Amino acid sequence: METGGGRNPRLMSQINVTPFVDVMLVLLIIFMVTAPMMQEGFDVDLPQVEAGAISSADEPLVVTIDNKRRIRLNDRVMSEKELGAKLKAIAGENAARMVLLRADESVPYGFVVGTMSAIRKAGISKVGMVTEPPGRGR
Repeated sequence: METGGGRNPRLMSQINVTPFVDVMLVLLIIFMVTAPMMQEGFDVDLPQVEAGAISSADEPLVVTIDNKRRIRLNDRVMSEKELGAKLKAIAGENAARMVLLRADESVPYGFVVGTMSAIRKAGISKVGMVTEPPGRGR
């Protein structure tokens, strides 16, 4: 007869998940810290407006005008004439291609309109402005 003082000799059949959770939390913290650093692009202060997001099947071209009035098509710096020539070639291949215009809010309105005119003269009819929603931190 057995007295109640001994341990039960059963094997433990559970997996200890504490080390696994520790590793997952460390990885989560690493990704949360490094994700904001992975954004590439040029620093542009966008104007704030209330508008919906644009969805398109084709990847749009991005024309950026920074606060020093430098024009970039995707990542390449070019003049307004070079932009027009490049966009004409692109419009010849695909006339339905969309161009998104990102202009720093400090750039004069006339310069932005001139760039939009160059885009339209190149044969691109779909032009969108990139803005930020109101209240978004800078």
